[in-house]
Amino acid sequence: MIAVTVIVVILTLIAGYCVALYNGLIRVRNEVKLAWSNIDVLLVQRHDELPKLVDVCKRYMQHEQQTLEQVIQARSAVDTARTANNVSGVSAAEDSLRSGLARLYAVAENYPNLKANEMFTTLQSRISALETAIADRREIYNDAVNSLNVRVETFPDVVVAGMFGFVPAHPLKFTAEQTADVDISAAFAK
Repeated sequence: MIAVTVIVVILTLIAGYCVALYNGLIRVRNEVKLAWSNIDVLLVQRHDELPKLVDVCKRYMQHEQQTLEQVIQARSAVDTARTANNVSGVSAAEDSLRSGLARLYAVAENYPNLKANEMFTTLQSRISALETAIADRREIYNDAVNSLNVRVETFPDVVVAGMFGFVPAHPLKFTAEQTADVDISAAFAK
């Protein structure tokens, strides 16, 4: 009788421990999803702001169509990768968008009326603020991804993770060039 009770207690403890591990994995997986959703919200906001900036610039920059088109194409590439939840695709598209915006802001320097336009300066400030917020959220996302990946790859969580199909997530990576300050003088040279 005592042996059966001990076995039942041990099995109950093991089951409780597995439930706790599973719930912990669910928590960190949801943190990754939440962090990505926070980035996604900012990407959508920036996605909505960029056409307004391009429209304002079009009024002044009749001869700078190539720069404007690059920003539009990069915006589309970011949106395509974002809606497909393609984290690595977002990274690549962000590089192109960042480059296009740098050139756009540099070209704007040649148009004093544009630089003085309140709509342009407001949009430029809002987009810059969104860029900063995206960088902050990217860090939070990568921390959440790291927490999930550590849990999914370490014992004993790896056993429960394997049983329930938890997989490592991919961090949002940018090269040193992508995260460096924009060199406006280089953008003028293009």
